[in-house]
Amino acid sequence: MAGLSAMEKKLAEYKCNTNEAIQLKLVRFPEDLEDDSTTFNPEYSHQVFGDDEVAFGYKGLKILLYYNAGNLSTLFRIKYTSKVNENFDCVEADDVESKIRKIIPPGFCTNTDDFVSLLEKEVNFKPFGTLLHTYSVHNEEAGEDITYQIYQADMTCPGFREYHERLQTFLMWFIETASFIDVDDERWNYFLVFEKYNKDGATLFATVGYMTVYNYYVYPDKTRPRVSQMLILPPFQGEGHGAQLFETVHRYYMSSPTVLDITAEDPSENYVKLRDFVLVKLCQDLPCFSSEKLIQGFSQEMVAEAQQKLKINKQHTRRVYEILRLRATDMGDPEQSRSYRLDIKKRLIGPYKKKQRELAKMRRCLRPEELTNQLNQIDLNMQHEQLEESFQQLVSDYRRVLERLAQA
Repeated sequence: MAGLSAMEKKLAEYKCNTNEAIQLKLVRFPEDLEDDSTTFNPEYSHQVFGDDEVAFGYKGLKILLYYNAGNLSTLFRIKYTSKVNENFDCVEADDVESKIRKIIPPGFCTNTDDFVSLLEKEVNFKPFGTLLHTYSVHNEEAGEDITYQIYQADMTCPGFREYHERLQTFLMWFIETASFIDVDDERWNYFLVFEKYNKDGATLFATVGYMTVYNYYVYPDKTRPRVSQMLILPPFQGEGHGAQLFETVHRYYMSSPTVLDITAEDPSENYVKLRDFVLVKLCQDLPCFSSEKLIQGFSQEMVAEAQQKLKINKQHTRRVYEILRLRATDMGDPEQSRSYRLDIKKRLIGPYKKKQRELAKMRRCLRPEELTNQLNQIDLNMQHEQLEESFQQLVSDYRRVLERLAQA
C-alpha cells in the first residue's frame, strides 16, 4: 500500500488544471505574443475536459489558443515540461490535442511564423453585414475616445460562416452550458461588436463580442426573437459593450411590425441585470411610467404601451415597473415604504399561495400520517422569512440598476 500511495502521489503531479493551462490571446501586434498582460484564461473547461477540468499526463502544461484580433485566424500549440509516458510504463496521457481539435475548426496554425504572417493580412479584414450602431468609449489609459461599431450579419455574408466557426469556440470557455448552433437554419440572426483601431496609419477592426438571436414563429403572422447566446470577450468586459449590444439589438427588433416581443433562452444572472438596466432606460420616458402613475400601481396601460412601443413582454414590464417605482418611492417615508413593500410582496407571494392551495387539497385527500409528512415540508414561518429575504434581495438588485442608470 505504501508503494501504491507513493505511485499515486507521483502520478498526481501530472494533473493540470485546464482553466489555468489554457491561455487565450487576441493578437494585434507581433509583440503581443510575448506579452503576458494580453493573456486571459477560461472560466470553464468542463465541456471539453470533463467536470474535474483536469488534463492528466503533463507537467507545466500550456494550451495556447491565440487569435488574430479581427479575423480570428488561430494559432494552436501545446507545451509542457514533462509527459507521464516518458517516465512511467503503461500510463497514458490524455490526448489534449484531439479534445481541442473537436471544437476549433480546421485551418489553424501550429507555427508562430505562419500566424504572424496572417497577422499582416488583418488590414484587409472588414466587419460582416450591415452597420447598425456606432458609439465611443473613453479609454483612460490611452487618454482618448475609442470607436466601436455593431453589425448585423447572416450566413450569406462572404466569409462569415468560417469566421463564426472560429468565434463560437469562445463560448465553450465562458458560457457554462454553451452549445454550437445549427448555422444552416436561416432563422438565426447574428450581431457583432468591433473596435476600430489604428496600426501603421491604417484603420483595422478587432472582434469585441457577439449575440445570436433565433426568430421563433408566433401564430398567425408574428415572430418572437429569442436571445440564445451573448458574449463580450474578457479583454473588453466592464466597459459597457454588453449594454450597447443589448440595446442595439432590441432597437433593431423594435422597428419591425412583425415582432411581438423579445425574450431570452435560459438567461444568466448577469444577463438579467443587463436586461433590467436597458429596459428601464428605454421605458423611463414612456408616459405610463410617470411618477404619478407608478405610485398608483402596475397597470394594463403599462403592459400595452411597453409591448406596442418597445416589444417588451408583460413579465419584463412588471419588473421595469418595480424598479422605476422604487425610484419614485421615498423609502424613508413609512407609508410609501409600506405601500411599496406590500406591492412587491403581493407578487412574490404567488408561489407560496399555490402551496397553500395544494395543502388544502391534501387535507381532503391524504391520510393523517401522510398529511403530517407534507405539513413538515411547508413551514409557514420559514415561508415568511424566505419572502422577506427575496424582497430585500430584489430591492438590492433594483438599487444597483438605478445607480447605473444615474451614471449613464
